[in-house]
Amino acid sequence: MANTRVITIDLNFQNKTQAIASYLIRQNDAAVLIESGPGSTLSALEAGLAKEGLSPRDITHVLLTHIHLDHAGAAGWFSKQGAQIFVHPNGAPHLLNPEKLIASATRIYGDRMGTLWGEFLPVEQNQLTVPNDAEEIAIGNLRFTAINTPGHAEHHYSYLFEDMCFSGDVGGVRIPGFPYLRAPMPPPELHFGRWRESISRLRSLKFSRIAPTHFGIFDDVDWHLNELQKNLDEAEKWLEEIMPADPPVDELREKFAAWMNGQAAAKNLSEDVLRAYELANPLGMGADGLMRYWKKVRSSPMA
Repeated sequence: MANTRVITIDLNFQNKTQAIASYLIRQNDAAVLIESGPGSTLSALEAGLAKEGLSPRDITHVLLTHIHLDHAGAAGWFSKQGAQIFVHPNGAPHLLNPEKLIASATRIYGDRMGTLWGEFLPVEQNQLTVPNDAEEIAIGNLRFTAINTPGHAEHHYSYLFEDMCFSGDVGGVRIPGFPYLRAPMPPPELHFGRWRESISRLRSLKFSRIAPTHFGIFDDVDWHLNELQKNLDEAEKWLEEIMPADPPVDELREKFAAWMNGQAAAKNLSEDVLRAYELANPLGMGADGLMRYWKKVRSSPMA
């Protein structure tokens, strides 16, 4: 059977190509999006849909990998256009009632909230579906399977579709054209052990293409997952070397950015590509996530 066509829509986040994708799959009356993107990129999403002869009201289902604003910010808006929204059980309460999510993001982004993320509307209750782990989602003749994949966030699903895995952020951040990948490690739920278990689970599923939200579809799955695992191992080792000195968070951010940018320089990444990586995965957020992981998990007697 031929693979169903999957269309990558570039959401042109902050006027940068290849930073955030939304994936469109159509069959008969069904039009499915993987990720809504943030509210700030709705015009780019509408333009991408228009190229396929669709309007937002034609979208029947939106499958969210997780509820971070760059992935799910426009989900409430799509629910008001009639789409059914699918999300991990841990994320569902925050989509119905996003006040806490917005408050915590506002503490981080301040007056840049609107420019970065746009409006975040609650999802209509009767438009929200919460699949279980390993549950098959049947949409017409299309079949998706939700796979619980924590590590980046506790509310993270990856979705299997035919020979492809939509990996959200647990599959890392990778810009097309470069043999380079980063693991996005924001607070508050980064967990190396759970992330490694998620990678093992993904390996066991034997798909042949992987589609991270940042950005695009890749067919070298073994290389991709090996590189991701190596990223996590190196980051945890780096953390073990740096944290015993108990650096303040500003110093940790500087050290982490210098370390990551040194790796990027070794791969000869251009400024333009580095900007896409930074928009998809801000390094300051990664340092904050690492510090929280160290203090909450590694320094805990229960760890």
